[in-house]
Amino acid sequence: MTAFDHAERRIWSGKAEAYARTYARLCAHPATALLDAAGAGPGSRVLDVGCGSGTVSAAAVARGATVYAADAEPDMAEATRLAAPGIAAAHIARLPELPYADDTFDAAVGNFVLNHVGRPREALTELRRITRPDRLPALAPEDDFPRTPEGLTALLDAAGLLDAQCSEVTWEHRCDPDTWWAGAERGIGAIGQVLNSGGAEGLAAARQAYDGRSAEFRTPERLLALPHAALLAAGTA
Repeated sequence: MTAFDHAERRIWSGKAEAYARTYARLCAHPATALLDAAGAGPGSRVLDVGCGSGTVSAAAVARGATVYAADAEPDMAEATRLAAPGIAAAHIARLPELPYADDTFDAAVGNFVLNHVGRPREALTELRRITRPDRLPALAPEDDFPRTPEGLTALLDAAGLLDAQCSEVTWEHRCDPDTWWAGAERGIGAIGQVLNSGGAEGLAAARQAYDGRSAEFRTPERLLALPHAALLAAGTA
């Protein structure tokens, strides 16, 4: 630990009850916005790090999330267990060393936490480590190729195909807005995985944004007219 961390441990040791009766109400104010930003809701797995007296953990449990909590002070962890009886677990742990495997949580939240750690950058790196990425893993650089006619042609050439060539096909796809939304909502493709990673609140917010941004593509018949393009490649074995 840094000298700052040691000082923090001295300052906060045994202060859970006093904190709950005084400053906890002030610090509770951003809890709703914090959990909204994290997409905490039914089906999501959330870590409340630096859980204090349990305000954020209790609010996340009330939303239907599976909640874990961590605090460096044993009495704070115990206070959170009492404040949020539906919590999965409350651990004694401090940033930037948390006892969780990579990609354990859908979201990690910290309410007024970074100003209490000696290495804020490493603390955030640790939270990133234990949080699942929103996007699917990318291809390894040696396996990837440019998504251009030249890139796809080169890929066919490298595979040993002769007379490789590629052209672009463009068209306008027309469909009902609810049908277009339904594919992603039901988890199809990478966009479906990202869309559903935010829980019920995140899904509702995404739908609101979708309705607003798709308005420019609506026809007088209330369909979507979406411009699309694809690459068509061919070669001879």
